Amino acid sequence: MTSYERWTLRTEHTSYTVRLSPDGPWAELDAWGPHGAEDGPSALDWSRRTHYITPADAAPAEYLPQGQRPFTGADLVVGHSGHERGVWWEFTGAEQDADGLRLTFTDALAGLRTTLCYTTVPGTDVVLRWTELTCTGESELRLERLDSGAVNVPVAAGARLTYLTGQWSQEFTHTQLTLKRGTFTMGSTQGVPGHAYVPWLAVQDAALPDDGTAPTYGIALEWSGNWHVTAEAEPGGAVRVRAGRVPHEGVVVLAPGETLTTPRLACAFSPEGLDGLARVWHRYDRHLTGERLDRTRKVLYNSWEATGFDVEADAQLELAKAAAEIGAELFVVDDGWFTGRADDTGGLGDWYPDPAEFPQGFGQFVEDVRALGLGFGLWVEPEAISPRSRLYAEHPEWVYRVEGRPGRLVRNELLLDLGRTDVQDFVIGTFDRLLTEYPVEYLKWDMNRPPTERGRPGEGPADRLDLDAGHVTGYLRVLDHLRTAHPHVTVEGCAGGGGRIEHATVARTDVVWPSDNTAPLDRLRIQHGFLHAHGPHVMSSWVTDSPGVFDPRPRSLAFRFVLAMCGVLGIGADLRTWDPEQRAEAARWIARYKEVRDVVHHGEARLLGSPDDATCGVQYTEADGPRVLVAAFSTGVLDGAPLVPGRPARLRLRGLDPAARYRDEETGTEYSGAHLLHYGLPLAWTAEHDARLAVLTRG
Repeated sequence: MTSYERWTLRTEHTSYTVRLSPDGPWAELDAWGPHGAEDGPSALDWSRRTHYITPADAAPAEYLPQGQRPFTGADLVVGHSGHERGVWWEFTGAEQDADGLRLTFTDALAGLRTTLCYTTVPGTDVVLRWTELTCTGESELRLERLDSGAVNVPVAAGARLTYLTGQWSQEFTHTQLTLKRGTFTMGSTQGVPGHAYVPWLAVQDAALPDDGTAPTYGIALEWSGNWHVTAEAEPGGAVRVRAGRVPHEGVVVLAPGETLTTPRLACAFSPEGLDGLARVWHRYDRHLTGERLDRTRKVLYNSWEATGFDVEADAQLELAKAAAEIGAELFVVDDGWFTGRADDTGGLGDWYPDPAEFPQGFGQFVEDVRALGLGFGLWVEPEAISPRSRLYAEHPEWVYRVEGRPGRLVRNELLLDLGRTDVQDFVIGTFDRLLTEYPVEYLKWDMNRPPTERGRPGEGPADRLDLDAGHVTGYLRVLDHLRTAHPHVTVEGCAGGGGRIEHATVARTDVVWPSDNTAPLDRLRIQHGFLHAHGPHVMSSWVTDSPGVFDPRPRSLAFRFVLAMCGVLGIGADLRTWDPEQRAEAARWIARYKEVRDVVHHGEARLLGSPDDATCGVQYTEADGPRVLVAAFSTGVLDGAPLVPGRPARLRLRGLDPAARYRDEETGTEYSGAHLLHYGLPLAWTAEHDARLAVLTRG
């Protein structure tokens, strides 16, 4: 085997080629792009662009430890042999088959075997990477950094980084910067991915225009706990992105004979800019959903914004009747249905319906809802516990805490240590009881409180427990149980809005809640960012009252419905206050949504402009049919002139056949594909008409 041996992994449209470096015992990226990009000299050879660094520092290395990559940042930092750090490994074997590639490197002195793992995802342009670390010696290892992998991107004048930022109620804000030199890093140490950043990054050459033609590389980390993504513009012009989990305790102890597997890092490529990369991620999300993709995602009504904690049977049934009349298919009772939950100071952990609020019995209440033709759903927050609950009185040891230190209340609650098997069993048992005793078909799993005092007294120092990984493992175990034991139940993932959305969660839930903010113009921006990283079929979106909780800026009911129809439609307004005209309009929108939701959830989505534009939208093209949907919005942004009746705005469509004819089902107007691509779909905006859902049928 020569040092130049190469291996190529092929996705549907791309290839990813790795070789052994001629300069040392490590693997490096040789080519990544469309099929055939691997034929020719590597565009990632930076070895002669600078001096005074080692070959390993200049190489587009796939993964290197401290010791062999001393100057420009290592992907693995290992303590061993007392206080010594560093790994100096040798290449010891490769295995490639139809399922992927495994490259193994061994440091006998440190007692570490490292295997770089690769696999492709059928039907997508995603390569999955992860690393397996095995302690082969007689002494434990201390893993201080354990990234999943590094991604190298060829650029000429620095990298244009696109990432998703925000805070609670402002998640998924589309953000960009140009990195010519230095380091950019983002992440979370909140025990969840968090509201501030999403474990997702797109990289383009900053010298190329951001117009949909720049080759675009993307990564997304599959991890529900602490994480980081770091991009480094290194000497010589290389841009290298590292990503991985971050131990809450600062280190992970690996005992002799143990193997640690890092989270999977999804690597994606598109030659069609950020919009093309978004479609790659949408296909990957559909792959993760699997056979559940074919389930109809029902129109739900959620009672939270109407009643808050004031949940009682008669008022809930009044809302359910109104929801059924406008065409909703599910009724979800949110927070406040269980004992001790008059406000957010009590009840969590005691998951039994409050008999005072359901005097005829909770079972009868559920049947009354179902008699209206609605499925039934419940809100739960299984990781949280109220100090006044019966559960806390019985099991105070189940809460994260540090011996001798006070516990801190966040949102008037503490957090259960879900890394404990007995706590996992309690949560599983609670779900089994609720889902067996009552015909629940929808479960909204919320999580409003990240961990603070991360300790487990009586089981040794926290830095030997890896509590962050334990919590993630417990969370995923419970979700896996729900999928297998209650396959009929639709699971929604929520963490105070969009605080825990990544591929491990997407793979185990049916929909996720991007943000608690449903204000129309804010939500337009949130959904625009969300759809860069995740598919419409997992994006739960509600129509709520306007002016509403977050934003007094008025938008029409049509705007709110068309916006919510861009994903999985839900209603969260207080329908008791809607007049007959509003209810009739809502019924028309819901009926229309049911006609087209298969196109939204299964079609190819294209982002048309952004919320910064006066007109923007989302286009959905039916995968195996003639329909093209365009959800178009007037943002209120002026272009220098007032709106003039009869002078339409235009929204250029994409991906159409220029020679084909497309008929607008509402107006009967026919367009050539060339016209829609070149001039765009005309949209006559007024103050009252600020959104449109156009259905174009190809002739």
